[in-house]
Amino acid sequence: MKSKPVDAIRIKNACKSFGSVLANDCVCLSVRNGEILALLGENGSGKTTLVNMLSGIYFPDSGSIEVNGKEVTIRSPKDAFDLGIGMIHQHFKLVDVLTAAENIVLGLPGSLRIDRSALNAEIRAISKRYGLEVEPEKMIYDMSVSEKQTVEILKVLYRGASILILDEPTAVLTPQETDKLFNILRNMKKDGKAIIIITHKLNEVLSISDRVSILRKGRLIDTVETSTTNAQELTEMMVGRFVSLAIDRAPCADTEQRLRLRSVTCRNADGVKALNNVSFTLMAGEILGVAGIAGSGQKELCEVISGLHPIEEGKISLVLRDREEKISGLSPSEIANRGVSLAFVPEDRLGMGLVASMDMVDNMMLKSYKDPPGFFVDRKPPKEMAERLIRRLEIVTPGTSTPVRRLSGGNVQKVLLGREIASNPSVLIAAYPVRGLDINSSYTVYDLLNEQKQKGVAVLYIGEDLDVLLELCDRILVLCGGRVSGIVDARSTSKEEIGMMMVHIDEEKEVGA
Repeated sequence: MKSKPVDAIRIKNACKSFGSVLANDCVCLSVRNGEILALLGENGSGKTTLVNMLSGIYFPDSGSIEVNGKEVTIRSPKDAFDLGIGMIHQHFKLVDVLTAAENIVLGLPGSLRIDRSALNAEIRAISKRYGLEVEPEKMIYDMSVSEKQTVEILKVLYRGASILILDEPTAVLTPQETDKLFNILRNMKKDGKAIIIITHKLNEVLSISDRVSILRKGRLIDTVETSTTNAQELTEMMVGRFVSLAIDRAPCADTEQRLRLRSVTCRNADGVKALNNVSFTLMAGEILGVAGIAGSGQKELCEVISGLHPIEEGKISLVLRDREEKISGLSPSEIANRGVSLAFVPEDRLGMGLVASMDMVDNMMLKSYKDPPGFFVDRKPPKEMAERLIRRLEIVTPGTSTPVRRLSGGNVQKVLLGREIASNPSVLIAAYPVRGLDINSSYTVYDLLNEQKQKGVAVLYIGEDLDVLLELCDRILVLCGGRVSGIVDARSTSKEEIGMMMVHIDEEKEVGA
């Protein structure tokens, strides 16, 4: 007779509140040894709060936690480590100027005086056991994103973790790196590790997990066997209603050139070339996607086009129906004074895009305010705009006077994107507009971008989910180390082809317009 799997973790009726907000409402959850459990839910559903209680960052208001059948108290990350629970955050907690081995033992007793040879041998033994690839003596600042993530995994394994929690582990990985990570997780599962993975990517949930737990508004809706469900069912459980998972890619609305970059080169704050001889043309009525591993020049590309970053060489120009307007070297206000309507949705929503302490009305005015003819500022038009956006985009907010910092990530993004679209741009640049958003909010954003495309707006979309890039975009430009490694038709390419271009440039292949 087959024995029942042992629960590595069992959470019973866990509740956690922040003021009047009930983040977790009597959540019951179990994770077995030797399984991978996916945790799904919209933004604000309580996923992060739940795993933060397991990792010792938060302490539950009520309820209990059992580890391997014994009730435990977790008041700090050290308590969690002592119980064999390791958390691998989306934003790595590594010291760049130290080696992989030094990061792995950092903070452990006796780490100031270590036998490097013995430590390196131990790290290599753990790496071989699970199929990890890392050089112990390599500096963190010389590593790729995938290598840094491997160090984070090794760090918790070295400290004896038998329960691993991974938060959005594939957010910035190529398809090939994702496959490699999943093979590592499967090896850990075979070794009896219990693994919790948080991700918004349903195809990954279906590919890697054994069971799926779904949270909605702080409550556990259900836990289902992955083999018995599908993406549509999981989405409906997360949202509570039917959500279409199809991105309707309409034919290109126009065929005119709208934005041209010719041999553009720029440097970052450290003096390193961030963009190197970049050339391409963006058409009106199309969505041109930009793919690349983190730090390949995406940020600088957005900023040189919008006038926020100087270029060293090359030319950027906007093609309007009656003229071509050079915009390289101009500030955002100078670009606007030339009659060019350019909208930019930056990656940093509450830093560069919106002012967190201001309400919706004041944030609307940041885009539309000009020197008034009188002494007083007329707040009526921006207030009406804010109210229209709330209705049209279903922004959840107590009112237009609520500071945007109090809104969820999805609602903040709707405010920012809605404000930029309301300016009726001829070019719209959207940098990671769905990063960290739940599936419902993400599809609202995709619909908005498609609406702009059909109006003849030229849309530059910087994204990290290759499945979305292939479905949403008309063409995809791939950046590798600040250079254009290829521009492909999204309808006829594959994730694997794009993944190869993200890490390799064919020197003999001419890449340009």
